[in-house]
Amino acid sequence: MPQGTLAQRRPWLALSLVFGLSYWLADHTMVPGIYEIAWKGGGVALLALYAWSHHPARDAHRIALVMALCAIGDMMLEIDFTLGAVAFLLGHLAAIALYLGHRRPTPSVSQKALGVATLIGVPLIAFGLSGQPQVALYALGLGGMGAAAWLSDFPRYRVGIGAMMFVASDLLIFARMGPLAQSAIPHLLVWPLYYFGQLLICTGVIGALKTRGEFRAE
Repeated sequence: MPQGTLAQRRPWLALSLVFGLSYWLADHTMVPGIYEIAWKGGGVALLALYAWSHHPARDAHRIALVMALCAIGDMMLEIDFTLGAVAFLLGHLAAIALYLGHRRPTPSVSQKALGVATLIGVPLIAFGLSGQPQVALYALGLGGMGAAAWLSDFPRYRVGIGAMMFVASDLLIFARMGPLAQSAIPHLLVWPLYYFGQLLICTGVIGALKTRGEFRAE
């Protein structure tokens, strides 16, 4: 793919940053509901467009699907929390399938241990914070996504860390249902952990595919 074409497609990434940062910093009380919903979903939806258009490989389209499902989840959470959680769970399952196709061939003992701890610990912590079995069921997919990303051969300091930021963001949401119900910490940290985690995941996967020369189209 010509370098000039890649450069022309990077504005999707820049627009995503504009949406993501502005949504975090703005006063949402002044924005009508329908526009705020679209604004919230815009940051990650633009990451999906970036991934789809930036690289022709099948796995780039898969990470685009993950981003698209999460963007739908972002918006649906403002309308129906359960439907939003379902969209996110589908995104986690799509991400797990992608990461399992890129397993790290020889992970260290400590890397395996963290993966297992994430898979088991996230749903247990989620249940402890929320007291709701359905939250723990969702968190099993969340923990699976984090563990699979950490044990994948994608760059750990981008994709792995990004996935763990996503996990931390959701755990703060669950904490808001219980011990941090009156705290400002979730309000301050949920969105930046989530959005920048997604940014690291998306750009990390695309960057790895480009570096490896994986241009296998659908």
